[in-house]
Amino acid sequence: MTRIALVVSDVDGTLVTRDKVLTDGAKGAVKRLRDAGIGFTIVSSRPTVGMRFLIEPLAITLPVGSFNGSSIVDPKLNPIEQHLIPVPAAQRSLDVLNEFGVDIWLFTNDLWLTRNPDGEYVPHEKRAIRADPTIVADFAPCLSSVCKIVGASSDAALLQRCEAAMQKAVGAEATAVRSQSYYLDVTPPGHDKGTFVESMARRLGISTAAVATIGDMQNDLAMFKKSGLSIAMGNATDDVKKRATHVTTTNENEGFARAIEMILKNNEAG
Repeated sequence: MTRIALVVSDVDGTLVTRDKVLTDGAKGAVKRLRDAGIGFTIVSSRPTVGMRFLIEPLAITLPVGSFNGSSIVDPKLNPIEQHLIPVPAAQRSLDVLNEFGVDIWLFTNDLWLTRNPDGEYVPHEKRAIRADPTIVADFAPCLSSVCKIVGASSDAALLQRCEAAMQKAVGAEATAVRSQSYYLDVTPPGHDKGTFVESMARRLGISTAAVATIGDMQNDLAMFKKSGLSIAMGNATDDVKKRATHVTTTNENEGFARAIEMILKNNEAG
């Protein structure tokens, strides 16, 4: 197998625990990568602001991907590439989410907007991204600057049906995929975690075969397809695990650190 030169990791469900904690084991694993001369960066459905708390403790020097890779920023969170959802697709997305009766969030590059401050997952998101929402009565004035739209619901089966309806509604004008069992993300067309992997490989002058990816959800499959080595978390669903080349333990049992050990052993064997 090709020697790995870069590791790209998902964040929630992968790099951090269920309580959004970056463990000492995870930090130590990234340091071992750095000591071995292997690059490391992160890509997530999170908004850009929600990536800040990871940059310093992991000593990330490469660009990182937010909004499922449709935005790429430097370690100081300055934009390198940024893409938006076309207004017609954004409006259709809102229509579908309203039809299914799920809580709606809208993200611009700088703001998290919601009409419902008491939404079921609002406290969870505040803790995760370490930012507060802006409460609005109407999303219409912001539709020309949308980086991501999220449908949030604790009804996983409902959200899965909503995902299928959303994909049909937006077609090729946006990407609609669940980032968690309770979040359906709509992001700009033509950009996903797989295109982020390709972009990073080009920036570093390496083959995508020399990239390893780690993730746990459907939105991570795009980067699994593009990388030479892919590792699914133990907490991933069976369909995600089947699409990875390896499976590690859960994010509650140092699965990320164990995945890094797999990568280092791969390079030693090569």
